[in-house]
Amino acid sequence: MLTRPVRTGFFADDQAAIRAGAEHDGFAYSGVPVTPGFSAIRQAGEALSVLLLLEDGSVAHGDCAAVQYSGAGGRDPLFRAEEAARVVDEHLAPMLVGAELGSFRELAGRVDACRTASGPLHTAVRYGVTQALLDAVALSRRLTMAEVVRDEYATGVDLEPVPMFAQTGDDRYANAEKMILKRVDVLPHGLINNVDAKLGRRGELLEDYLRWLVARIAALRPDAAYVPRLHVDTYGTVGLAFGGDVEAVAGYLARLGEIAGPHELVVEHPIDAGGREAQIEAYVRLRSALRRTGSPVKIAVDEWCNTLEDIEMFVDHGAADVIHVKTPDLGGIGDAIEALLLVRDRGLMAYCGGTCNETDRSAQVSAHVAMACGASQVLAKPGMGVDEGLMIVGNEMARVAAIAAARREMVLP
Repeated sequence: MLTRPVRTGFFADDQAAIRAGAEHDGFAYSGVPVTPGFSAIRQAGEALSVLLLLEDGSVAHGDCAAVQYSGAGGRDPLFRAEEAARVVDEHLAPMLVGAELGSFRELAGRVDACRTASGPLHTAVRYGVTQALLDAVALSRRLTMAEVVRDEYATGVDLEPVPMFAQTGDDRYANAEKMILKRVDVLPHGLINNVDAKLGRRGELLEDYLRWLVARIAALRPDAAYVPRLHVDTYGTVGLAFGGDVEAVAGYLARLGEIAGPHELVVEHPIDAGGREAQIEAYVRLRSALRRTGSPVKIAVDEWCNTLEDIEMFVDHGAADVIHVKTPDLGGIGDAIEALLLVRDRGLMAYCGGTCNETDRSAQVSAHVAMACGASQVLAKPGMGVDEGLMIVGNEMARVAAIAAARREMVLP
């Protein structure tokens, strides 16, 4: 079992400092970080590659990585690769070296149950090690990771590519045009993480952006059949702009839905209520207010919905239309699988997401999981350049679908 520090596809950002008004200094941010663990508001992301050397000479691997906005919304603190390597060597290597590659679910459960003196393993550690275990089981069975998940969890799906959701980052105009030209299924994310610079004190900047986006889709789309879903992430800024008034937020979101027509609109994290229970209550009220207006706008949950238990609570209370199963936040990849299946089976949109701050490997594994679970959409990750994430996730899904189709043909009479 080997570990090596590797690069992520983006950066770790102090969300609290940015929401408080930190200004760009070129690509960096000026000012002092607010969230514990950060040495700067924007700093290079870190990841740890975990390599499992199998008896037959093959090598399985996964990458430990955490989200861009670590330490925010109830998440684990900033991830450090060097510290994680020590944890893997001390606590996981003794448990896994020599283990039989039987059930992935059983192996993943052992990783999730591991504890140190300070408590559970960091979510990023569990994420990367269970990726490697899924790969190892797949290699031992001479199957794809998607086939292992489909079979062990009895998901009942045909392994086909699922819709991809791309994110623009701060370059929300040129990158959105890239998405349109490449017929991305869901766009643009938008990174609306600051009231004054991106949303507007009355929400006017986001309104203007949506008008521009709808017009550009009409002008650039390859054909009239291309009508992508619009999905914007607002990082709680709508609630900040409207003083936490749920009815006012609902009215504003309904306006956005009208502007977005004829496209379906999803708004992610419009309000940050500061905690899980408060978030659930706020979103129940918000969805009720939207229904009263007849608005078709859908609400996606992200912050304060980080674990399988959290997701169960949001689903049970009807607190969202779309659940962002943010794979690094769930920890072990098995919990992400369970969450996606729970959301799908309850009739909500199961978004297999993550972060720009992941790696090529974690993105590939997420593609397998999204396909095997029949997710509503999968994030094109990592990075903020659009093309790279679309290539990594899209190509992986295409290859898996081709392999699965060939195997289906082989067993037909």
